[in-house]
Amino acid sequence: MQQVRAVVAKAKGEPVSVETINVPDPGPGEAVVQVQSCGVCHTDLHYREGGINDEFPFLLGHEAAGVVESVGEGVTEVAPGDFVVLNWRAVCGECRACDRGEPQYCFNTHNATQRMTLAEGDLAGTELSPALGIGAFAEKTLVAAGQCTKVDPEARPAAVGLLGCGVMAGIGASINTGGAGRGKSVAVIGCGGVGVAAVAGAALAGSSPVIAIDIDPQKLEAAKALGATHTIDSSSEDVLARVKEICGGYHEGAEGADVVVEAVGRPETWKQAFYARDLAGTVVLVGVPTPDMTVPEIPLIDVFGRGGALKSSWYGDCLPKRDFPMLVDLYRQGRLDLDAFVTEEIGIDDVEAAFDKMHSGAVLRSVVVL
Repeated sequence: MQQVRAVVAKAKGEPVSVETINVPDPGPGEAVVQVQSCGVCHTDLHYREGGINDEFPFLLGHEAAGVVESVGEGVTEVAPGDFVVLNWRAVCGECRACDRGEPQYCFNTHNATQRMTLAEGDLAGTELSPALGIGAFAEKTLVAAGQCTKVDPEARPAAVGLLGCGVMAGIGASINTGGAGRGKSVAVIGCGGVGVAAVAGAALAGSSPVIAIDIDPQKLEAAKALGATHTIDSSSEDVLARVKEICGGYHEGAEGADVVVEAVGRPETWKQAFYARDLAGTVVLVGVPTPDMTVPEIPLIDVFGRGGALKSSWYGDCLPKRDFPMLVDLYRQGRLDLDAFVTEEIGIDDVEAAFDKMHSGAVLRSVVVL
């Protein structure tokens, strides 16, 4: 066992604190990773606010890259010294999804068996709940070995670590879930980190037009830099009319976009996405709603009459061992600008301030560099 510094949320809504924690030696199927970078994601803020569950205290952080320090018994997929991006869906290889050759839909993903604990103070010995089974706002963390995906060691950790959650969720929502590609139009509602990644994914797949929709001019500019051909300011423009106008200029008679990615997670924007798609088009929900939200009232005849598909996207329907190395290679080739997602690099003591910046919309990602 060793002790390291880490960011912990001790109680609902309270500011996070940097604490000393105990990291156990890896057991069977586990690995200890020396964390080099970890992005500050909205999901971490949801944990702090009690929006995920109430299993406090939480060890926050999950968009991470680092180097494997040690592995437990039976681990063959990674070895000490490997540069890895951490993922939160280590597939089991045995469930019905895995059995039918669709491990990206694994229903039995797993995390480390052992728990890290607080090392000091009144709560010394208390088990920590790692965010998404990772907990990487820490100098070192314990994960299941299957959560470690080997990638090109020459890649910049602060950039490629973001594939561990938000960037992969957005790119995958466009390509894997939505089926974006040549000859298809894509609209993305909400241009935070995940939405801008969905724009980048659509552009990477060859879709055109790629339409970015948001109320924030800064976010729309970021979307243009990552491949949006058109932008719509939904605070002042009629979104449905503009999407139909833009897509009609590419395909005469189009009623909307072939794929609409909703990256906000609200009923009103999901309804907007429903009506912004073309006949037989696809709506992809990748924005995370709160438990109290419900599907908006839509006439069932409209659901029937428009055809197509209404989908939710789990982690961009990705398979980390397939998708992470490929996207890192595209980054290294200059074909996917992951650096553009890194607004600032910060220290482990600056996470609470990063949450405040997140509220203002001033950053795509703050990244903790250790």
